[in-house]
Amino acid sequence: MRKNQKFIILYLLMLVAQMLICNYFHITQYVSLSILPVMVFCIPVKVKPIPTMIIAFLTGLAVDFLADGVIGLNALALVPIAILRNPIIKLVYGNGAFERGEEFSLKRSGFAKSSISILMIQTVFLLIYIWADGAGTREMSFNFIRLGASLVAGYLLSLFVIDILALDDRK
Repeated sequence: MRKNQKFIILYLLMLVAQMLICNYFHITQYVSLSILPVMVFCIPVKVKPIPTMIIAFLTGLAVDFLADGVIGLNALALVPIAILRNPIIKLVYGNGAFERGEEFSLKRSGFAKSSISILMIQTVFLLIYIWADGAGTREMSFNFIRLGASLVAGYLLSLFVIDILALDDRK
């Protein structure tokens, strides 16, 4: 199977997994589990920023429409991830990903770099998501607790997703 087809199938399966997480694994009001930021982050580097933003928007809208119930919330928080994806890749992984057209992976890049990038994208996503979800109606202490708990849970879940979606040529 070609690499692009494999990625598309895995991406769609992860999208279904996110919908199942939203519908059936709502543990507490303090934790918002989302693998969407790492899914958008793992889109191949050869995909330009505008198509990446469109993919992120449609992915977020699909989850909003079929799982979360608040239309536009995930889409709102995912588009900035698509915008910041290339600068974060350059910052954490270097320019080699763009110059040589190589994809990053957990095995090739290492645990530390992958952890830094996951924490960066999860933090941006959760800041926007929690801010838009609360819309000034929740206390700041609740939002900080929710951010911290969601960041830890999302980070742990994202480690598995980045290992699945960031295709390694050596596999």
